[in-house]
Amino acid sequence: MTTPDPWPAPRAREPVHATISLPGSKSLTNRALILAALADAPSVVRRALVSRDTVLMARALTSLGAAIDTSAEDWRVTPGAFTGDVDVDCGLAGTVMRFVPPVAGLSDGSVSFDGDAHMRNRPVGEVLTALRGLGVDVSEGNRLPFTITGHGRVRGGRVVVDASASSQFISALLLAGARYDEGVDVRHDGKPVPSLPHIDMTVEMLRAHGVDVADSDANRWAVAPGPIRAVDHVIEPDLSNAAPFLALAAVTGGSVTVRDWPRSTTQAGDALRDILTRMGCTVALSPDGLTVTGNGPLHGVDLDLHDVGELTPTVAALCALADSPSHLRGIAHIRGHETDRLSALATELTGLGAEVTEHPDGLSLRPTPLGPGVFHTYADHRMAHAGVIIAAAVDGVAVEDIGTTAKTFPDFATFWSGLFPASAEAP
Repeated sequence: MTTPDPWPAPRAREPVHATISLPGSKSLTNRALILAALADAPSVVRRALVSRDTVLMARALTSLGAAIDTSAEDWRVTPGAFTGDVDVDCGLAGTVMRFVPPVAGLSDGSVSFDGDAHMRNRPVGEVLTALRGLGVDVSEGNRLPFTITGHGRVRGGRVVVDASASSQFISALLLAGARYDEGVDVRHDGKPVPSLPHIDMTVEMLRAHGVDVADSDANRWAVAPGPIRAVDHVIEPDLSNAAPFLALAAVTGGSVTVRDWPRSTTQAGDALRDILTRMGCTVALSPDGLTVTGNGPLHGVDLDLHDVGELTPTVAALCALADSPSHLRGIAHIRGHETDRLSALATELTGLGAEVTEHPDGLSLRPTPLGPGVFHTYADHRMAHAGVIIAAAVDGVAVEDIGTTAKTFPDFATFWSGLFPASAEAP
């Protein structure tokens, strides 16, 4: 079925009550695929997320020489020799653009990288500069498109990077580091690294594969050279993708349960429990999953989202609907995500009547009535999440390019619409 553009997102006329199961985590799936492709034997990635980003990752690793069977819910990965000249399509997947080049250095062919037009503006230079310092032959320039000419091995060793723009710069080097002759010793020099839980996720997964990782010193992560043991992974639900659904409970005064919420996790989305509690919701974790119940007006918050910046679009949408001012800070790095999310959020929320002040590292929002209009997404799935949240609470809001949500949640629009009572209305 063709979805109109802009999409007339449903408006809730009564509380939404639902229990849902979400697709797997993109972050976990793509890390698991990298490690499986570099492992010493075949393994299985169970409950893998099937989305544009993960399919692009599977295709990239397959083109390099691994065999990945994506025909079933569980993906079987068989490592192979990285040979031949290949082209890698990064699409809009930061994990493909940043995680695959360190792997490509182990090939014995020429590996060319490019992606969507928006992707050419996303930062990757720190990874490329680091790879050059570790002995990898990388073409000139620090943006897409670029080419890595592999020689079958990488020297490795110590490298200093400024990862203040993205924690993925660190994870990219760590994931392939055990296969380098000298391993890799990554030192960060710059402003604090954002999204540290994502580096914790990388380290935890490496250790599960038997890789020796030292991370006790601040701003230093060292991976010892050695084999990467084959391990089967069961992918957790994507907790950041839970954000708009839990927000739906908050804005409608309903109750939404996300099944299989882990008791312990390195996913940034787990911070939603504290954030939504602070905004006035009731949050309960039980064997059934995580349940959020809306209790009336949402309250403004003052939050440092530095470690969980991917949640900013959803939180900003909720703050625009709150009954008191909010300030979101510590998130200058999300200007380098799929789009400049701070500028995009300020533009789109202001366009609907919100009072938003954009700061170098965040946003301030004051309560004001919102009205109808088109919420633009800038080819960014998280912006689409913000748009549908506003649309659920405000008359006449449509969301442009809802299809961009396929990056991490295929057929999102149909799933979202199915949660609304029959009395829900489109603009």
